[in-house]
Amino acid sequence: MGYSFIHGRDTFCSDNVNQILNAALLSVNPLECVKKKIQIEKKSIFISDRQYLLSELREIWLIGAGKAVLPMAMGTVEKLGERIKRGNLITKHLDRAIIQELPGTIMVSQGDHPVPSDRSVEATRQMIELSESASENELVICLISGGGSALMTLPSEGIELEHVQELTGLLLRSGADIEEINTIRKHIDQVKGGGLLKSIFPGKSISLILSDVLGDHIPSIASGPTVADPSSYQDALGIIKKYRLQDKVNPGIIKHIAEGMSGQKDETLKQGDPILANHKNVLIGSLRTAAEAATSEAKELGFHSELLPLNIAGEARDVGKRLGGLLRSAVSEGSLPKPVCMVAGGEPTVTIRGSGKGGRNQEVALSAAQELEGFERCLVISLASDGEDGPTDAAGGFVTGDTIIRGRDYGLDSRAYLDNNDSYHYLEQTDSLIRIGPTGTNVNDLYLMIAY
Repeated sequence: MGYSFIHGRDTFCSDNVNQILNAALLSVNPLECVKKKIQIEKKSIFISDRQYLLSELREIWLIGAGKAVLPMAMGTVEKLGERIKRGNLITKHLDRAIIQELPGTIMVSQGDHPVPSDRSVEATRQMIELSESASENELVICLISGGGSALMTLPSEGIELEHVQELTGLLLRSGADIEEINTIRKHIDQVKGGGLLKSIFPGKSISLILSDVLGDHIPSIASGPTVADPSSYQDALGIIKKYRLQDKVNPGIIKHIAEGMSGQKDETLKQGDPILANHKNVLIGSLRTAAEAATSEAKELGFHSELLPLNIAGEARDVGKRLGGLLRSAVSEGSLPKPVCMVAGGEPTVTIRGSGKGGRNQEVALSAAQELEGFERCLVISLASDGEDGPTDAAGGFVTGDTIIRGRDYGLDSRAYLDNNDSYHYLEQTDSLIRIGPTGTNVNDLYLMIAY
C-alpha cells in the first residue's frame, strides 16, 4: 500500500506516476535504511564498517533529531533490541504507533521546524544532559535527519531563542540557501558544528545520517552536530552582510560572532581534532537513492527513463520554468521516445515578495505549468519528499498542458498568483495539489517530467 500522489488524469499516467514515486520514497524509508547498516554476529555489533565488541560496551544509547528520527530509531531497536538501555530523541511529529514500540527508557520529545521553539531548546538540553554522561564504555548511536537544525537547538550563552527565531525567519524570507543558514546556526548554537560530538566524548559514537542536503555534504546536514565544520565566524558574518541583515539582526548575535572572530569564543569542531577519531559518520540514504529508484522503476514500467542533475537550486519559479521548458522542448523536437520519464532533484528557494500561501514545490509546479500550456499528454511533478511543502498541507503539485487553460476558465491569472507567492490557492482551485501528509523521510525535492 502506497501513497496516491496524483489523480484525475488518465489511468496510464496516474497509476505509473504513483508507482514511480512510491518506489522512490520506499528506497529512502528510514527504518529500512538503518536496518541495512546494522548487523550482529556472535559477540560483535557491526554498524557500517565499524566493529564493536559487546564485551567492551557497558551500555548502548540512542540519541538523535530530525523529521525521520522515529522510524530510524525503530529500525535501530528492531536490530539491537534490549541492548539499547537509554535514549533521547527529538522529532517534529509524534508518531504514537512508533513511540509505543520503543523501549520506555528512550525519551521522545517534540520540537518545532523550520523555526526552533522553547520546546526545541528544552528537548535539546535534556539530550545534552544524557550525552555528557557518556563514558568510554558507552556506545552512543546518533540518528540525524533533515529538520534536525531547528529541532535540536541550544543557543550559545548570551543569545536568546527569540533572537535565533527572528534571524532564522529573516534568512528564510531573504532567500538564503540551507548551507548559508546552517553556517550561521553553527556559530550561535552549542550543539551544531560538532557541538553534540564534543558533549559525547569520551564515549564511543557513530552517526547514521539521512541526507536532506544537495550533494550530501555531511557538515551541512542538520548543521553537522557530529561533524568537523569547515566554516568560520567570518563566514557567518559574511552571510549576514550578503543579505543586508546586519541592522536587522539582534546586536547580541552580532556581538557573539564578533567575539568569535577575535578568538574570545571557541570555534566549531575542526578537522584534526582528536575527538573525531572516536566517531564515524555514515550516510544511509539521500536524494540520489530516491532518484535512482524512481529512474529504475520508470524503466521497469516501460518508460525511456533518464536521470538528470540532482543539485537543482535557485529561485523556485526559475526552476519550474527550466523544467517545464525542458519537457516542452523534448516533446516539440521529438528528441526522446515516448513514454519518457525524466527524473531530477534539488532544493530551490523562494524569495517572498507577496502575501499568498505556498511552498517551493508548488511554485516550481505553477511556473512549469506556464511553460507546458497547450501541450497534450505532458506532466511535471514537483514533490517535497517529506510530504510538507512550506507552511501548507500540501507536498507539492502536479501540472499538465491544460492546467493554465483550466485556470483561465476559472478566471485565474497564473502570473498574478505566482507574483503573490500564492501558488497553493491556484493549484488548489485547479485540482493540482499533492496531499499525502508527512512521509517520515526527508531527502530534498523530486521532480518528474513525463510525456506519453
